[in-house]
Amino acid sequence: MGLEIGDFSHADAERGSRVIDVNQAWELLRHDVEFLDLRARQDVLAIKDAHDKVVEVLNPLARETKSINTLKRELANLQEDLQRAHAQVHISEARVNHTLSKLAEMETMVNDELLQKDEAAVTVRKNATSSKSKGLNIAGPVKRYPAEMKNYWYPVAFSACLDSEKPLAIEIFEKNWVLFRGKDGRAGCIHDACAHRACPLSLGKVNDGCLQCPYHGWEYATSGSCEKMPSTRFVPTKVKSMPCIEKDGLVWIWPGSATPESDIPSLLPPENFTLHAEIILDLEVEHGLLMENLLDLAHAPFTHTTTFAKGWSVPSSVKFKTPVETLRGYWDPYPIDMEFRRPCMVLSTIGLAKPGKLEGSDTQSCKNHLHQLHVCIPSTRGKTRLLYRMSLDFAPWLKYVPFIQTLWVHLARKVLDEDLRLVEGQQERMVRGANVWNLPVPYDKLGVRYRKWRVSCEHDHADHHQHEAEEEVPRSHRDGSSIQTRKKNCK
Repeated sequence: MGLEIGDFSHADAERGSRVIDVNQAWELLRHDVEFLDLRARQDVLAIKDAHDKVVEVLNPLARETKSINTLKRELANLQEDLQRAHAQVHISEARVNHTLSKLAEMETMVNDELLQKDEAAVTVRKNATSSKSKGLNIAGPVKRYPAEMKNYWYPVAFSACLDSEKPLAIEIFEKNWVLFRGKDGRAGCIHDACAHRACPLSLGKVNDGCLQCPYHGWEYATSGSCEKMPSTRFVPTKVKSMPCIEKDGLVWIWPGSATPESDIPSLLPPENFTLHAEIILDLEVEHGLLMENLLDLAHAPFTHTTTFAKGWSVPSSVKFKTPVETLRGYWDPYPIDMEFRRPCMVLSTIGLAKPGKLEGSDTQSCKNHLHQLHVCIPSTRGKTRLLYRMSLDFAPWLKYVPFIQTLWVHLARKVLDEDLRLVEGQQERMVRGANVWNLPVPYDKLGVRYRKWRVSCEHDHADHHQHEAEEEVPRSHRDGSSIQTRKKNCK
């Protein structure tokens, strides 16, 4: 559970919007710590249980009654159980560290007498209701990202891109962070500014599991604490850190203020697929417009005429078919399944007859498939980092073809360039006041549902911080009018 002083429970709302006082806040945090302690104990018991099963399988008596293949299969299953249990322990550790940092922040607030009583009203979401009745109005300069969007696990890098010697700079929600591997080999994420003179730590190097600042050699652990200060008396200090976990070949961080969720969704391709490409692209475009472009397939025969949709016929009707109010479904008449997964992931599976040629009207009837993962990281209000992963369930030998990675990067750039010139025009007009969702039609269903989720986050943010918004001096927004791309390939 997360905690922000001044948050309201539903019960308090019914009793007159009473602000949480210090004692209540401490009590909530105490319950949070007790819950995390329980989860940690459960994780340890799960590891012990898996270990006991391994011992049981390796028992000489078991070897006499079971075949070698049976023992191998049981050990392989137990190894997967152990890996899952260890991963869960790392998540629990991250959640405990997050809660402890909240305790430290609250202690500082109390000591500095920053906790003050304030009156606030819990309002019905009039804006959200109004937007439903009047449709979407997405126009004007890009707004600041709401706090509610930050309370998710975000995959921000491929594990293969993070070695034990070099840090990796990232930018998310207009703040700079740096990833590196600690002494235990696990990934960590800390603020990309030295506590001494604010020098970017990402320009430094990893020295025995600590990130060394290139300016005066101060060294930091993955927790953010400074471990070494050469040429001067050591003064205990630290920089901010974020919960950081590795799963499915991706490095995930939790940028929000709420306690991190215990489960991280799997982004692995379906069974029997082989990974062929992992690509990173930094794009000077607004995060939401890029997401909506990826969630739209109806534009393909008009936009991608020199790449994957070359030769596609224009169907009389295109529909995205999905159960009511869900974020996954399939494109009719194309053999393509698609899903938006909060907060920024798009997964798709495409049925192929041969490279570049669609087959059938649904993925189930296709023999060959291409699976794609797109992750759109909101770097700033005018910049997005795109992580792209591509897998195939046929031709596994392709990954061993010389220079094949260069070919995949070339194709990805070519497809993206076809999209960017359109998104550029949208963005320029949106900033000047045009509504980019002026007239949605049936095949816009998935993009509209993404945008409604995004708008709901903004309304939650506005309702929750209404008293702050009334006092805040208006800030200028970046117009993001320059559309230039800087592209990287993860080698």
